[in-house]
Amino acid sequence: MFQGMHYIYEVYKERSFSKAAQNLYISQPSLSAVVKKIENRIGSPLFDRSTSPIRLTDCGREYIRCVEKIMDIQNEFENYMNGQNELQTGQLSIGASNLFASYVLPSCISHFTRKYPHIDIHLAEANSPVLTEQLLDGSLDLMIDSEELSENICARYPLFTDQVLLAVPEKYLPERQYAPKPLTSADILENYHKNSEISQICLQAFEHAPFLLLRRGNDTRRCADMLCRQQSFSPDIILELDQQATAYHLACYGMGITFVSDTLIRKAPAGPDTFFFRLDPVLSVRTIYFYHKKGKYVTRAMEEFLKMAKKDLS
Repeated sequence: MFQGMHYIYEVYKERSFSKAAQNLYISQPSLSAVVKKIENRIGSPLFDRSTSPIRLTDCGREYIRCVEKIMDIQNEFENYMNGQNELQTGQLSIGASNLFASYVLPSCISHFTRKYPHIDIHLAEANSPVLTEQLLDGSLDLMIDSEELSENICARYPLFTDQVLLAVPEKYLPERQYAPKPLTSADILENYHKNSEISQICLQAFEHAPFLLLRRGNDTRRCADMLCRQQSFSPDIILELDQQATAYHLACYGMGITFVSDTLIRKAPAGPDTFFFRLDPVLSVRTIYFYHKKGKYVTRAMEEFLKMAKKDLS
């Protein structure tokens, strides 16, 4: 019913078919035919053609009132989209585990909000299964994780690689004849642990030592379980925790041994009483990705954040 409304509105503004036709760059007979077709569709004339200049009928006045409402809505949406495209308005919801939310994303978010202060960022912290569910139900725009989610349901953007190491308090270090030379935080900061010539640790050397592991469902716990199974090793687990940072800090205080990401070690280097050992890189090296739901419209805010994050973190 409102298809072609701009023709009607132009005639209403000019009070003349000929002037409106000139403005619309069509012939007057063509414009008259279009208006007549719309009137036939409505079932009532919109203009009183017996007067000069022409005037609106009662139905025409109501039609123009509705058209102006439609135009206001269109203008409002165009302004919104212009704001979105220029990042003058909008929001962005990002999901991350405690590790990434606390130690990886702050610099990215700070950089982004300085450049685009009008974008409202929401940061959700949870474990991988919860975040994946929120990503798929549309609650989250982006998620950062080391999980290998199916590319059939999620688009992914690789950021950097992360390596799981064994963090061992000094009092639980094995005799030198049973283990390679341990690494320090300074070695990790220098990426010495990535040297393929560095020997891997045999977990059997810690047969009687206490372990601090994350609860099941966490990717670092899955990595730890695979490494233990590979070496037919059953750790003496004295405590299961929700956060990798908590397990790491407890290990630094000498409570037990834990599996820890080199990302965390770089952000929070251990003291001189905590050492690290290299593990099988096939199982311990992971790629960290940003994900969004497959088929989801990628907003300008998402696009810019991904671009900044890749630059900051790679």
